[in-house]
Amino acid sequence: MVFNSLTFLLFFAIVFGLYWVLPGWAARKWLLLIASYVFYGAWSPPYVFLLLASTFLDWWLARLIGRSADPRRRRGLLVVSLAGNLGLLGYFKYGGFLLDNLAVLLASVGIAWQPAEASIVLPIGISFYTFASLSYTIDVYRGEMRADSKFSDYALFVSFFPHLVAGPILRARNLLPQIAAPRRPTANEVGWGLALFCFGLFCKVVMADALFAPVVDQVYADPGKFGAADTWAAALAFSGQIYYDFNGYSLCAIGLALCFGYAFPDNFRHPYAAVGFSDFWRRWHISLSTWLRDYLYIPLGGNRGGIWRAGRSLMLTMLIGGLWHGASWMFVLWGGLHGLYLSLERLA
Repeated sequence: MVFNSLTFLLFFAIVFGLYWVLPGWAARKWLLLIASYVFYGAWSPPYVFLLLASTFLDWWLARLIGRSADPRRRRGLLVVSLAGNLGLLGYFKYGGFLLDNLAVLLASVGIAWQPAEASIVLPIGISFYTFASLSYTIDVYRGEMRADSKFSDYALFVSFFPHLVAGPILRARNLLPQIAAPRRPTANEVGWGLALFCFGLFCKVVMADALFAPVVDQVYADPGKFGAADTWAAALAFSGQIYYDFNGYSLCAIGLALCFGYAFPDNFRHPYAAVGFSDFWRRWHISLSTWLRDYLYIPLGGNRGGIWRAGRSLMLTMLIGGLWHGASWMFVLWGGLHGLYLSLERLA
């Protein structure tokens, strides 16, 4: 169920209508939780249980971390959370990629081995809800928030349908307080929410899919047929397509959440107006870049320890960020190039 479908519009109309007529804050939260699982289950019902298991694991481990005063026990529980979440993400998203590369590596030393055909289906949104859920256990471990949320509230934070499949990547510290406090959206919030949703649909359906995608598809399908001007036009069209596609979906998510009275962070701020690579990453997919900064780059050392250590931290962060986008060496190369550009920019 995607935002630009009649099925979703009907789904949203029903949920929004019920949200306004149901009495009590608890009932409205349960409505959103059930609706979010229905939304996710519409893609593949069995994977609802994977989402539920991942949610319960982090909620339970965070409570144990919060109750423990033993540093070793707290660290061990955090490792379990990291291993569980990243293990699931690694299996579903990178399992086939790793096996294929292992076969190539073995073949290079004369060992013929072919992995069994694996029909691993990538759960939709797993990259997004894994990072969102991990932010909770890490923040609790750091002492930056308390693990006192009810399971139903935490489950709504992880599964809230506007952000579930394509972000923005939310932080528990930002959304859980909003879920805990009773709220009813104002007419102004609903109006702005619907306006953002409609504008997001325009970006996705008209700009990305109707205007830019046909140019990209035609040239990229057989680039040898086209000259330099057409190839450059396709490259520029692709930059427009990915921006309007992703930003359009983010705007839809922000608008939908606002219709229910929830504030999501901005995810794009005119990235193609950036004056450098650092500035670009302060504007492009902000929820991912700030997540990588806070939970990966800074723990790796950040700017501490001199320029070469900072460059190493940047490179590792961007390589992992590239791999997060997809199981392909092309994404790793893309992340490595950005890591190199960011490092060189610091030297300038």
